[in-house]
Amino acid sequence: MEMIIGFLDIFIAFVFFLVFRCLLLYKQTPKPLPTNWPVLGMLPGLLLQVHRIYDWITELLEASGMTFRFKGPWRSGTDILVTVDPVNVHYILSSHFVNYPKGMEFQKIFEFLGDGIFNVDSGLWEDMRNSSHAIFSNKDFQSFSVSTSVSKIRQGLVPVLENASEKNILVDLQDLFQRFLFDTSSILMTGYDLKFSDGIFYRHVKPAFLWKLQYRVGVGVEKRLRRGLEVFDELLEKIISAKKEEIKSHDPKGEVKDVLTYYMTLDTVKYKHLKTSNDKFLRDTILGFLIAGRDTTASALTWFFWLLSRNPEALTKIREEINKKMPKFDPTDLDKLVYLHGAVCETLRLYSPVPFNHKSPAKPDVLPSGHNVDESWKIVISTYALGRMKSVWGDDAEEFRPERWISASGRLKHEPSYKFLAFNAGPRTCLGKKLTFLQMKTVAVNIIQNYEIQVVEGHKTEPVPSVLLRMQHGIKVRVAKI
Repeated sequence: MEMIIGFLDIFIAFVFFLVFRCLLLYKQTPKPLPTNWPVLGMLPGLLLQVHRIYDWITELLEASGMTFRFKGPWRSGTDILVTVDPVNVHYILSSHFVNYPKGMEFQKIFEFLGDGIFNVDSGLWEDMRNSSHAIFSNKDFQSFSVSTSVSKIRQGLVPVLENASEKNILVDLQDLFQRFLFDTSSILMTGYDLKFSDGIFYRHVKPAFLWKLQYRVGVGVEKRLRRGLEVFDELLEKIISAKKEEIKSHDPKGEVKDVLTYYMTLDTVKYKHLKTSNDKFLRDTILGFLIAGRDTTASALTWFFWLLSRNPEALTKIREEINKKMPKFDPTDLDKLVYLHGAVCETLRLYSPVPFNHKSPAKPDVLPSGHNVDESWKIVISTYALGRMKSVWGDDAEEFRPERWISASGRLKHEPSYKFLAFNAGPRTCLGKKLTFLQMKTVAVNIIQNYEIQVVEGHKTEPVPSVLLRMQHGIKVRVAKI
């Protein structure tokens, strides 16, 4: 036993020496593409760039013709094909969708989502998608979403902004939007106003055995993830129980329903794969939609107001458009705000809330770019990098230009989903796309029409490595009443 322990100590020391040596050499000879070292693969190059991972991947893809093979350490299972080539994107997400399911690897990484729509394939996914589409596309539910947002803006956002304006208090806009969207999403998903994802990112680049061990033992980001899930599960267990009692005492037939009530009263004859009487199924479904409804929209709103702070001309145009076409807030007039819609699209192009899409081929294939892939390769589509590709969007790809989305006649321009990937593409296109635009524009109108938002000078706003594009240090702002 002592001999084995001694051998392991020597081996670990040797690995650390290799990493340290490779990092020194890599620093001394900077290259546009990372060196593929023996045993360690391209890991040393990744470690040097992890603090700016999104921009580094963008640079790699620009330098390598929009598709790049990342080789992980020997036998670590972390070989990744990264691509933003629109032809590959369309091939993987649309025309050859069947060969690129979520797969077992994705389900392991996102196991906390259980059997929610974002984690499953085949018949269960089809039933989940069709049943979800029925409620999210319902006009009454969309009206319910807008009225809920307006109510929470008046009860939650406005008092905070008013207080910050009167007392000259700094506000973390990211935190404020996360709290607002959690309350709003809770009402839409569960019917209750309830007045958690960095660890998942690292699961993509860590060997599976390592993050599984950390989760089991309770160490680092895995510890925070596990505790967050425990708290949520306890809360949702109480909500499901209360909802069952509520439905027993009052039949909600014919009324506008929250998503939980909708699934608990759903006729499953049409959807044979849905287990709506199973508490775990309900938990998985609501958790997925809560994360999608809160975190993605909160992220988009945060980057939206940050971009406007850096582009005052665009902010002026939006305010003028709102005052001219919607002097008094009316949800039916939101579609008239063309320039605002363009600004929201630009935000989602540059700072897509979900910065990458993860796929694995079910069987060996050759992508249109000529790259061979099989079951051992992870495929990552970098949504963040795609929005910055000059070969896709032009030389001004990194500029914030809402005009990009407006035609000469003043109408909105459509961009194909394999180019504008903020809402995914193909059969898995986001069902909440319209709701997202409604929520973002509702919040934007109510804030821009009444307040000036100024980001504190010198405040750092780099994104944190995560499966959701959040700001590392939030965004501290001053608020002034107009």
